[in-house]
Amino acid sequence: MGERVVVALGGNAILQPGQRGTSSEQMANVHKTVSQIVRMIEAGYDVALTHGNGPQVGALLIQNELGSSHVPAMPMDYCGAESQGFIGYMFSQCLSNAMAEHGVSGRNPVCVVTRVEVDPEDIAFKKPTKPVGPFYTEEVARNKMDEKGETWIEDAGRGWRRVVPSPDPKGIVERDVIRHLVKDGFIVVASGGGGIPVIRDKKGNYAGVEAVIDKDLAGEKLAQELDADIFVILTDVPNVAINYNSPHQKWLEKVSVQELEDLKALGHFKAGSMGPKVEAALRFVKNGGQRAIISSLDHALEALSGNAGTQITR
Repeated sequence: MGERVVVALGGNAILQPGQRGTSSEQMANVHKTVSQIVRMIEAGYDVALTHGNGPQVGALLIQNELGSSHVPAMPMDYCGAESQGFIGYMFSQCLSNAMAEHGVSGRNPVCVVTRVEVDPEDIAFKKPTKPVGPFYTEEVARNKMDEKGETWIEDAGRGWRRVVPSPDPKGIVERDVIRHLVKDGFIVVASGGGGIPVIRDKKGNYAGVEAVIDKDLAGEKLAQELDADIFVILTDVPNVAINYNSPHQKWLEKVSVQELEDLKALGHFKAGSMGPKVEAALRFVKNGGQRAIISSLDHALEALSGNAGTQITR
């Protein structure tokens, strides 16, 4: 085995803007994505994967809502588990086929439906901020708040949307299983969508909670748990930028932890977009990782070689 790499894939790896989200569309996107992953494996890297699931969970919540008069609707932790299963199936299927096409043998893919522990006292539970599911009218939103005690917000004139807590990941529950699988040469897909958020009660028992963990922060935690050498966040832009989308925009190439922290303190990275990715990259290197990378899917192998993307080092 070569260097161990955890790759966190963005939403564009599974669903492209403007697509309806059919199974065939998503499978075709994943097939294109895994061609990049197989290139990494052929280059000698030991790869584990994690991914987002926002659109998929959103679709499941709509399906639950529309079907609730016929079958019971499932809570968010169940929807997260369901999305991990079918997205993991797509990655496993496409990886098996792509590796066969490339003549790569002995590296079987496997999906682990993953729970991620969070602190029940996390301040996020007192201030939900993460929008989930579809948009509704104000009347529907206020009825939901009255009936179920949920938190809803008006979202930039587009309608009302439910918001849930986004607590910080504290640990991967299935860490030992994933470690054994990675050590034995499996290509593991784990912690999808940030993992299924769970808490422990006073007796030590686990319970799922209505929350969403940021997928990049959970990916960093997975990389820590696997003692990865490199943590790669693949998104839809080639590099991290400062003064993004302005006449003074500048792409960052090689940057130290201190330099990136200084830029973050100046407010360059927004919470709803690049902010969590930058924070995840900083955490990984500060916690002992050799290198973190933020780059685009199309330049994944080049970024691993140090010739593309934003390279964050100590």
